[in-house]
Amino acid sequence: MKIYNQLSDFKKLDNAVVTIGTFDGVHYGHQKIVKRLCELAKSSGGESVILTFFPHPRIMIDPENQDLKLINTIKEKAEILADLGVDHLIITPFTRDFSNLSPAEYIQNILVDTIGTKQIIVGYDHRFGKDRKGGMTELEAFSKIYNYSIEEIPEQDINDVAVSSTKIRKALLDGDVALAATYLGYHFAINGPVIKGDKIGRTIGFPTANIFVEETYKLIPSDGIYAVTIEMMEEKSEVESQESGVESSSRLRTKDSRLNLYRGMAYIGQRPTINGMTRNIEVNIFDFNREIYGQHIKMNFLKFLRHDVKFTGLETLTQQLHQDKLDTLAFFKSNEELK
Repeated sequence: MKIYNQLSDFKKLDNAVVTIGTFDGVHYGHQKIVKRLCELAKSSGGESVILTFFPHPRIMIDPENQDLKLINTIKEKAEILADLGVDHLIITPFTRDFSNLSPAEYIQNILVDTIGTKQIIVGYDHRFGKDRKGGMTELEAFSKIYNYSIEEIPEQDINDVAVSSTKIRKALLDGDVALAATYLGYHFAINGPVIKGDKIGRTIGFPTANIFVEETYKLIPSDGIYAVTIEMMEEKSEVESQESGVESSSRLRTKDSRLNLYRGMAYIGQRPTINGMTRNIEVNIFDFNREIYGQHIKMNFLKFLRHDVKFTGLETLTQQLHQDKLDTLAFFKSNEELK
């Protein structure tokens, strides 16, 4: 998939099959539209194009409201869309000027003159242009002038999925990562480099990798303990050990031979037992003892285990962490497909 960070980078196509939206989460409802987009492109000999926006239009329209957090970073969204088979992803800066385009200007300047749209696929409630005044009526009226066709995903088809980005955000903020996964069709993930912590976990037998989430707009689930899998790139020494037949029992293979997948338990919270002042995201990777500071890892959230609690001291915290690990291992044992 080719990615463009502004419309001016895109070279007009002869037969572009296009859909437009923010697609936060790229959930089952979004996937229905994207899969149909790719089907239409393939059957017509065209190329599939998704026009999306960054920052999120709600942030630009209401800059005073900084509470909106997104399910995906722009990089995560791109990776999911690429896996779905999209040919082109245009990430349009959602500026004040862009938001002030009339429906007519939007269709002519963006869809027709810049992208080369021949087919458009949209959801039943798609709106565009200044004050969201554009819709199916305008798309149909201008289709006769600019010679493009339109396919609308009916309300019934989308409502049958019974999912929305808002529902997913609520599930994650409640800690219900399993429910979020049923809406998304994949496990919610956090990506980021491993940074140095205060190493208290090492002193009680539960060393953790602290993850720094660089994107401030990324949604972080509710505080608590979670069963997770961790993806990280192989190092040269690991490749050599695999070739010699030596491999850790905790390491799980992925489709990408360069990636290792591990099991573990994650913690999100302010560490009240030690009177922590900042919110941490850290993970105890089972049967793992390498230094990975600076390495980028991906953490997939599978199950919520318990809420964050202030214990009387490190001894009682350690006892609970042993139980958390047993609960996590029991979860993996009862979900063999995750191995």
